[in-house]
Amino acid sequence: MNIPNKITVSRILLIPVFVIVILFDFGWGNMNFLGAEMPVNHFVAGLIFIIASCTDWVDGYYARKYNLVTNLGKFLDPLADKLLVAAAFIVLVELGMAPSWIIIIILSREFAVTGLRAILAGEGEIVAASQLGKIKTWAQIVAISSLLLHNTIFTLINIPFDMITLYIALIFTVWSGWEYFYLNRRVFVNSK
Repeated sequence: MNIPNKITVSRILLIPVFVIVILFDFGWGNMNFLGAEMPVNHFVAGLIFIIASCTDWVDGYYARKYNLVTNLGKFLDPLADKLLVAAAFIVLVELGMAPSWIIIIILSREFAVTGLRAILAGEGEIVAASQLGKIKTWAQIVAISSLLLHNTIFTLINIPFDMITLYIALIFTVWSGWEYFYLNRRVFVNSK
């Protein structure tokens, strides 16, 4: 396994660490960070999520720079993104920090695209993430980070940045899902 794929696997391995830190009360108390009052474990989990999310850029950069793009990487990278984002969104719903209807739409799109990718893989075609799909992923990461960190900074100026970014993520999620199915519609047209 090459280094970019190992970095991708490390992102997957950070998911249970993130979930444990945010969901279990370790008695760390609360803190005030740039105007936002939050439990310390939310802050730590937010940092873990941001670090795990940044590995997405690192593995992609390294794979392209050293020509280490593989079919395994094309499969693992978006899967790792989906697992990390899904875990974070589910936790945010459980904690009452994100509306479930938005998360249901986002996760439905993720499952649908993963299913389409599996069909295409069965036909021998591994499709890398599109530019719109990458924008969708980063929009989701910004929204999740803002929610996890309790709208830090923007609390001071009373702007619901966390919810604004969540709606932006929703728009890009639906849009990129539509694009993915539209560009691969031949799978449905040619099915028997």
